[in-house]
Amino acid sequence: MERPTVFQMLIRERRLQDYHRFRQAYEAAARELAQTRGPVSLRSCTIGRRQFLRWAHGDMVGIPRSDARRVLEHMFLLTAEQLFSRGGTAPADTGTESRPADAAHCDTTGRSDFVPEDVVMAAAHESARFAAEAECSNIGPHTMEQLDADIRRIVATYPNRPIGPLFLEVRELRDRTFELLEGRQPPQYTKDLYLVAGILCGILANASFDLGRYAAAETQARAGFLCAELAGHNGTRAWIRGLQALVAYWDGRPRDAVRLAVSGRDYQPENGTAHIRLASIEARAYGQLNSPGDALAALRTADTLREQVNGEDVPGGMMAFPLAKQLFYASSTHLWLGGNRQLSEAEARAEEAVELFEADPPEHRRLGELSLARMDLALARLGRGDLDGTTGTVHIVLGTAARRPTESVTKRLEQFGRHLAVHSAASSPTAVNLQDAIASHAGRERAALPPGSAR
Repeated sequence: MERPTVFQMLIRERRLQDYHRFRQAYEAAARELAQTRGPVSLRSCTIGRRQFLRWAHGDMVGIPRSDARRVLEHMFLLTAEQLFSRGGTAPADTGTESRPADAAHCDTTGRSDFVPEDVVMAAAHESARFAAEAECSNIGPHTMEQLDADIRRIVATYPNRPIGPLFLEVRELRDRTFELLEGRQPPQYTKDLYLVAGILCGILANASFDLGRYAAAETQARAGFLCAELAGHNGTRAWIRGLQALVAYWDGRPRDAVRLAVSGRDYQPENGTAHIRLASIEARAYGQLNSPGDALAALRTADTLREQVNGEDVPGGMMAFPLAKQLFYASSTHLWLGGNRQLSEAEARAEEAVELFEADPPEHRRLGELSLARMDLALARLGRGDLDGTTGTVHIVLGTAARRPTESVTKRLEQFGRHLAVHSAASSPTAVNLQDAIASHAGRERAALPPGSAR
């Protein structure tokens, strides 16, 4: 019986007997070869079914030439002559004791350093198999470029997209990244994939939080932080610590929020605004704790960090912390602290934030954050008795929330309603109508999962 070729043995061991799986591996090797050695034309190199079947069945006339030869040699780390030579196993047992002729020769010559040729070739094939498996990769530059492009698109559009379809899209992309991590890839790609997985889990944590699912958000954040740890990426670690602190803040756990924000300082981001965000969240949590000295100190830290910020956030979008967002976090802090002076500061910061948010192009406008800044503005105006100015602002928020409801905006509207109920003008027709509108919105949102996003 004719022995199989080395190529036949290798595709069987690497489970590449299926044409489609082999073609994927072949095309990936061609792209990698084009990038590392050239020419660029190799990127489009592929293999037809008929040609593959001839190789797989050992039905060869000569050996592959030109591009096919180069790609095969790159895939298997063997020459084409070696790949299509006949290998195989030892002859079947005939029932009588026998041994290879080379072994007999070893005995008769008495050479202690002689090793039979088939043993040498077997060792070479074993090394080749290991090298081939080590080189075999389920990912290449094109895949990483696509994952990076998908993430940039998602984080850029997150602030004004409905959260339901976005959540499903991100989960699917995260699952694909997990599958890639379970495969085989060079170490540098493994690190990149862990970073992608960390960001995607962070986005899912943010989305779960926006849907009011705090426990799920914290689980996703922990998974994202672990992936960021494995990737060794400080910017993502600091950003996820900030997200964890934010969940604690909104969950009424300000001390946990402070602790998590402070722990995020241990990770110096490669660039961007992650530490400004941490300081701003810390300020709001201290405000919630009614600790004015610590709260104002954290705000000053955020201002100082803003002056020192180095470069843009990567990948930006929802992971960035623009000045408008910093201003509205400051307005929230001043509102927590209370008093006439703090109310004036809150109103000024909120007005600046709203103006900056509205200056963004409509397709990039952070609608949820803009609504929260408007709610800060409304509370500050209500605190100094301006009911008319308050009413117009809240009705704008209600209009936006009807189209894109979020847990955080709903909470802020309910909080505002409680303040309005004890206001001196609570019984006026304007206040009563506003209370009814807020109650109606809250009832609708508590009856269904909110499909919007942002905080």
